[in-house]
Amino acid sequence: MKLPVSPPTSADILARLLTGENGPERFNLLFQKGLGAAPGGKYRHWDTFRHAPPLAGYTAEEQWLAVRTARDAMSRPLPLLDTKGRPFTVAMPAPALEFLHQVDRDASGNLGGGFVGAEPITNSGTRDTYLFQSLIEEAITSSQLEGASTTRRVAKAMIQEGRPASTRSERMILNNYRAMRMVREWGGQPLTPDLVFSLQRALTEGTLDDESAAGRFRRDDEHIVIEDETGTILHHPPSATELPQRMVTMCEFANGTSDTEFLHPVVRAILLHFWLAYDHPFVDGNGRTARALFYWSMARSGYWLCEYVSISRILRRARSAYARSYLYTESDSNDTTYFVLNQLRTLVRAIRDLHEYLVRKTRQLRDIERLVRQASSLSVDLNPRQLALLRHALGNPEARYTVASHQRSHGTSYQTARTDLLRMADLGLLRQFKVSKAFVFEPAKNLSERLDAPGPSGS
Repeated sequence: MKLPVSPPTSADILARLLTGENGPERFNLLFQKGLGAAPGGKYRHWDTFRHAPPLAGYTAEEQWLAVRTARDAMSRPLPLLDTKGRPFTVAMPAPALEFLHQVDRDASGNLGGGFVGAEPITNSGTRDTYLFQSLIEEAITSSQLEGASTTRRVAKAMIQEGRPASTRSERMILNNYRAMRMVREWGGQPLTPDLVFSLQRALTEGTLDDESAAGRFRRDDEHIVIEDETGTILHHPPSATELPQRMVTMCEFANGTSDTEFLHPVVRAILLHFWLAYDHPFVDGNGRTARALFYWSMARSGYWLCEYVSISRILRRARSAYARSYLYTESDSNDTTYFVLNQLRTLVRAIRDLHEYLVRKTRQLRDIERLVRQASSLSVDLNPRQLALLRHALGNPEARYTVASHQRSHGTSYQTARTDLLRMADLGLLRQFKVSKAFVFEPAKNLSERLDAPGPSGS
């Protein structure tokens, strides 16, 4: 990845402007134009800003001075320090406020305001089903961001069937799934270094060349640098000797115990993600740990809908923009606003994708329910779990189900899962048989005909 061009310093630009012809007058007129922190609604880095058409009579550098000054005026320092002891900062320009409004409206307790399709995750009968699917999605894509190569189909089947991982990639995904469940179980308890260690240990178990590196800080002799595919060094994390105190400070920030003024909880969650990734305290698993901590922080602050979204899936689509947001921050006065805006944009897109997914799945389940009620051979009501399985069976006639897989897929008890499957077998919707000592279920051969449904079309 090409390193961004660092901005010129405000002091140098100001000196040239004021000593030029009519300097003071031009200076006053420049600041009267009110460029603000995000001209045109875009919080651009100098790397792209310098190519924008300049205002008449002013250079790109002079415009940058006005923009940078506006940003500095609204910035606040953070307890996170860089490797030279300089604080990182964050600003709240108009684009950030707009994104935060959308997240506040759609990801907290109230799903009104037009969030169509919320029923599946507010309905106790279907909520666990969708949570399971979301945890799988985030586990797969977060691992793929770090190099896991297993397909979604294979990974999903592994988790649903409860089979052990057979490759390092599968192990990464299974670890990520278990870690996401662990984070969910933490609830509102405060973050501690021990909890962070346990999370990293869960994420890296069975995937490290040196298994002793799980659940501990990297050592001085484990020199870590962040490089791109060409070997260009993008980031030097802090030295290993600094990590214990930096971790304590990070946890205090995550818990909100070190604040002197309010910081929006979504921004705090994003900055926690940035902080751990910047420090890179572990030999491996830093990115996955950082993203898992983001979910913990969002849930702790009441943004429960984020349990159902996958930010990693969006990040995977725009991996270069994700990486650039780190580089923009470090190359422009430690301004984390670039990273915050990237993550807010990602989160809003993830919520929108969830919205569309829920609408689609709700429609599919209602279509299946209608087919069941219209079928002449059936006069029964199936519960949401059974309807979801029936929809999958229609699109996957070769699928096989067990009590255990049904139980995991819907977050229900073993007895409930068993009752679901046996009832569907009694109705002739599934065929029951034994493999070794375990009962297995598969779609009935005449399932489509019984429901007058279209043929297989995928899941």
